[in-house]
Parts: sequence; structure tokens; C-alpha cells
Amino acid sequence: MTRTRLAALSTESAYRVPWHFERGDGHMAPVNCFKLRNLGPERLAAVTFNLYGSGVMPASAPATLEAGDALEIVISGRDLAKDTIGLVRWFRPNGQEYLWRVSF
Repeated sequence: MTRTRLAALSTESAYRVPWHFERGDGHMAPVNCFKLRNLGPERLAAVTFNLYGSGVMPASAPATLEAGDALEIVISGRDLAKDTIGLVRWFRPNGQEYLWRVSF
């Protein structure tokens, strides 16, 4: 009989997603205008935002966001909440890649 060995538990704290996703309120900014704000303490590199579904947005190059910086995104679509998701991709200073799904 073989014994299965489990990996040791990590003592490292979980990484908190550094993003706040803001939608335009219709007064200060149009409702199809979104901001992806870096609330974390780190500079984040190669930040991209991709849409999946029927929503559309202009293409943009990867960005580097310092703590407190925001990426402005204009997204159009009939019912984003029903048929579109966003995917944020970024790299931390240590080179680790992360993905975060956004629902509307």
C-alpha cells in the first residue's frame, strides 16, 4: 500500500486582490465609463483588461499602474451583466502573474 504525502501548508499570507472596479454614475462620468484602480501598495506591470461576451471596448496596450493609479475603460453593450465578463491580468514586482474576473 502506498501512502499519499500531502504538501506542507504555506505560512505565507494570502495575496489580497489590489483592485477596485468603479462604474460611471451617469453624472460625473457616463455609465459605460469604468475605472480599474490599484488600491494596493505595489507597482503593477503589464496590466490588461479583456472582455468576454457581447460587450465591446477599444483596444489598449498593457499598462503599468502605481499605487493609487487608475486605468480608464469605456465599455459598450446592451446588458453587460447578463452576457459579458472582464478579466484583469497583471504582474507583481516579484514576477508573479495574476488573473481576476470582473462581473458587471
